[in-house]
Amino acid sequence: MKRFSILLLAASALFAAEAPVLIQNATILTVTKGTVKGSILLQDGKIAAIGEKVMAPAGAKIVDGTGKFIMPGIIDCHSHIATEAVNEGSASVTAMVGIEDTINPDDIGIYRALAGGVTAANVLHGSANAIGGKNQVIKMRWGQNAEGLKFAGAMPGIKFALGENPKRAGSSQGGFGAPATNLRYPATRMGVEDVIREAFNDAKTYKAKWDDYNAKVKAGQVAIPPARDLKLDTLVEVLEGKRLVHAHCYRQDEILMLLHVADDFGFKIQTFQHVLEGYKVAKEIAAHGSGASTFSDWWAYKMEAEDAIPYNAAILVKKGVLTSLNSDDAELMRHLDKEAAKTLKYGGLTETEALSLITINPAKQLKIDDKVGSLEVGKDADLVVFDAHPLSNFSKVEKVFIDGKMYFDRDNDIEERAKKEITKKGLLEKQQQELRRQTPAGRPAQ
Repeated sequence: MKRFSILLLAASALFAAEAPVLIQNATILTVTKGTVKGSILLQDGKIAAIGEKVMAPAGAKIVDGTGKFIMPGIIDCHSHIATEAVNEGSASVTAMVGIEDTINPDDIGIYRALAGGVTAANVLHGSANAIGGKNQVIKMRWGQNAEGLKFAGAMPGIKFALGENPKRAGSSQGGFGAPATNLRYPATRMGVEDVIREAFNDAKTYKAKWDDYNAKVKAGQVAIPPARDLKLDTLVEVLEGKRLVHAHCYRQDEILMLLHVADDFGFKIQTFQHVLEGYKVAKEIAAHGSGASTFSDWWAYKMEAEDAIPYNAAILVKKGVLTSLNSDDAELMRHLDKEAAKTLKYGGLTETEALSLITINPAKQLKIDDKVGSLEVGKDADLVVFDAHPLSNFSKVEKVFIDGKMYFDRDNDIEERAKKEITKKGLLEKQQQELRRQTPAGRPAQ
């Protein structure tokens, strides 16, 4: 009986595995390896082969890609989907809280993002704090639970914020979770810098205590461990290069300020988020080794965005800054490919450079480019099938695969919606018939 149970479990696992998928006769935009006219094989969750002619393994599902365009899954480096109340606005430094604990797999934004070709996103804490909470990189595996959404192996990160948002949360205006009757420091741009510096001064002192304790233990000495501080543990990870910093910012002066702070404490700013005045200090950003995750042409929605220009992304690219385009918005997320297309007009980027802004570049910024961001053999089978070139205003997503499994199919979606409408209509008619049956003749239905 025990042997039979083991065999049954093995058979169940076999049948549960995704069958190989071979998409044939398509235009494959690999982003990093040029354009291939041919086929791509998805097997065991990975890209198994790409070429003009690829043999279909036994049991493979064949998809006709004639006239279709295939690109890597879109990656959004700045999102707040799948979570709620992202601002812990009660303190200036909240490095102890984490988005990973509040992921909501039922957020319909996940499915809508899939419909726009997004397969992964960096879900960030809000910007009410000079140093906010920890982030979580997810894959859009609609239907999975919270743990199933998490991108295994993605390097952890943390959200910083400069400018209006953190100082406004501490001012008489309140906002971002901090009530106006409960003012907190900082309330100025100067104070934001001071908060960050003091936090890392504390982290260095905390780290020194633990280093001393660990050295004594290693030497066989009796020692009392320091009190554990979850907030400072996170900041020590930043100092040790184990956690990436993603910093919300707009103005050039504050970008330079944070670069100086990072240099003083010996850590790196992985990405400047929004960074709408990045074009003014692109040289300095590149020299530090930071990336920039910006908008295509958002402008004038707040005072800090007054000097935003649509050429920002292209200038940053041409100055050697690893650049991506992000959404910061569940609606904008659904058409990031069209946002990328704007850089052909504003800045003259090539099609490959434009596609890189939403694929391989954000993958590098999140340090997941060994798994996603381009179509290469051995990488995760995360890809999008379009009915026309993704940078065309007239193209639309037809299919989305993550780990070789199809999570979105436009034709199936339309069919299911039609079935639900028929079912809804039938139920309504049935209810109306029952109401007429129960209503006495000559008396109007209530």
